[in-house]
Amino acid sequence: MSPPEETAGDDSVSIDTFIYARVGERVADRLDLRLESYVSRARAAHLGRAVVMVHGGAWTTNDRHSPHVVCRSLAEAGFAVFSLDFRDGRNGKHPCAVQDIVAGIRYVRARADDFGIDPDHIALVGSSSGGHLALLTAIQPDLPEHRGTRTTIDGAEDLSAGVCCVVALWPVSDPARRLRHAIETGRDELVQAHFRYYRDEAHMRDASVQRRIRAGEAQNLPPLFVVQPGEDANVPRDMTLALLREYQDAGGTVHYHFYPGLPHGFAYGASTATTRLSEEIRWFLARYTACAGGER
Repeated sequence: MSPPEETAGDDSVSIDTFIYARVGERVADRLDLRLESYVSRARAAHLGRAVVMVHGGAWTTNDRHSPHVVCRSLAEAGFAVFSLDFRDGRNGKHPCAVQDIVAGIRYVRARADDFGIDPDHIALVGSSSGGHLALLTAIQPDLPEHRGTRTTIDGAEDLSAGVCCVVALWPVSDPARRLRHAIETGRDELVQAHFRYYRDEAHMRDASVQRRIRAGEAQNLPPLFVVQPGEDANVPRDMTLALLREYQDAGGTVHYHFYPGLPHGFAYGASTATTRLSEEIRWFLARYTACAGGER
């Protein structure tokens, strides 16, 4: 069991770093995967509920520190929050990120007693490309192809990576559809990011959350909270509406929140809108982390 590597924080939230997995066959290529835990100092003895956080960045940028505003807000509300680093287009191809996220959930579940959480009360939150990764993880937590990353905890591989609910903030739920959108709107940087993480368009189509649900491939449909900003230049609205339709048609519970006038990724910075969003996420998590497992 790896001890915290570093400790930081202020008077309200304790922040620690842990190595949850190591990847790479050779020592020279070995990569330590870290997570950042956020725990309220005042509520540390009364946690119970946990959130695993997945950052966005077009599958090619950002890290576990990027969603710190929302992580801190959720910790202050009494959740134990675990924000993950994972492989992406900088050092791998799909589904390496999902494999790492699955390992992160298993690590948190294996250390539930250490972290003071209930292993059946783990939620998953992701934004943008991280929303896509969180959705794939949530609907197929124990798919064999998603089990490629071993944690630093013996026996964790025997645990399920299922979560009791999922929050997808402006998710890129259909990579091939977003590729077309990026080409149509002249977003060359997004086009390049797609091809850094995916081999080709067929690879992107296979990774579509909508396609997998429509094909009956979902193992689980935990309650879902989706946010779409009104001025999102990165995520076409029809893609999000298609996600909602497929999820509901398959029997899943969906809460949809539309934020008019706001851009993609607005919650990475502190603002009135971010505060409102954090409150709505906390309401959703408080409601659905009371369940054991997910809804099928």
